Amino acid sequence: MRTVISNGNVLDTATMSFLGERTVVIEDGIIVEVAETGAAGEADHVIDARGRFVVPGLIDGHVHFRLATMNFRRMSTLSEVEFGIRMARLSKETVERGFTTVRDLGGDVSGLRRAIQRGVAEGPRIISAGRMLTQTGGHGDVEGGHLDVPSCACSMRSTVFGIVADGPDAVRKAARHNLRDGSDFIKVHVSGGVATPTDPLESVQYTHEEIRAAVTEAKHRQTYVAAHAYSPESIQLAVGAGVHTIEHGNMLDDTSAQTMVEADAVLVPTLATYEAMAEMGPKLGLPQTNLDKNAKVYDAGLASLEVARRNGVTMAYGTDLLGESQVRQNRELAIRHEVEPAEDILRSMWVNTAKLCHLEGRIGTITPGAHGDVVVSNVNPLEDLVAFANHETALTQVIQGGRIAIDRS
Repeated sequence: MRTVISNGNVLDTATMSFLGERTVVIEDGIIVEVAETGAAGEADHVIDARGRFVVPGLIDGHVHFRLATMNFRRMSTLSEVEFGIRMARLSKETVERGFTTVRDLGGDVSGLRRAIQRGVAEGPRIISAGRMLTQTGGHGDVEGGHLDVPSCACSMRSTVFGIVADGPDAVRKAARHNLRDGSDFIKVHVSGGVATPTDPLESVQYTHEEIRAAVTEAKHRQTYVAAHAYSPESIQLAVGAGVHTIEHGNMLDDTSAQTMVEADAVLVPTLATYEAMAEMGPKLGLPQTNLDKNAKVYDAGLASLEVARRNGVTMAYGTDLLGESQVRQNRELAIRHEVEPAEDILRSMWVNTAKLCHLEGRIGTITPGAHGDVVVSNVNPLEDLVAFANHETALTQVIQGGRIAIDRS
């Protein structure tokens, strides 16, 4: 299949500047030419983008397709068929918002990945952590009710969301299992979270030795560990044990920020989810305990960006939106723009997040050899990022692998 996008003003994400009118040619899902506007020969699909802006497909560095609804009580009763239907819908809508690659931070999405690859479902390219690793009583320990005390310390529990593993040996086994099953990197929880009711946000979870076991296994597979962390203490613990990315980091302070800089660690802020939980959570049955914890990290979110910028922390782009709230995926751009310049936010997405996906040069760029993931917009994102964040009015076409996924022109 050959798709041609002509006359559009193409963005060079290496310099974050527009090149002027160009013709972009995509063959069999790969960009083969970016040239001065002119005749491009025969094509299966032709888009005249004159007067519009041509940018790479968007990248979300923190999603959870497996967390298919914000109503946790309902989610606990879903069958695998219901999960599949909900996840497929969320996946399709993700591409329609312009996101052609995502980094899934926890939960079994192997079936969804296969369905997309085989053309059974529509969705983005998924880079996956597989099941989240957590300690007993940690943020990823989602089984409710009474549980019998295990007969040995090595005992592990698992769900479609995560693996409860205590002690370095168990963590090592869990990490190896995930990597065996095709995880692209490993996700651990090192602090409390909003979505779980019983663990305080400031609680520190896992030990240096446990985290280090996961880091060692990831390094042996030439990949890395991502850590859910809010508090400065948990951030320093994780980075000190070799973790590469800190997810959320809402309570980041100067000391923990400097620890990240010294280790070349990356922060993945996810502010849109806290706004969504505050506004949508009560209607969707989110318990008051969760809402109270959410308010605390929501208030700290923008301040953490200022701390990160002041200390020179490298940032990527993520949203962490759950189920129904994923409709707000593009909103993260506008929220971060309250603190950051558009150029920095877009670089965090197209350059830094592409690296976390191990796809630099293949996504986040419109150059020969890259995947044919392209968004055509009537808004210049460098000049008006807030307007660009309104995908229904700003994005006229979304092209994924040369296929026109949405056309609003």
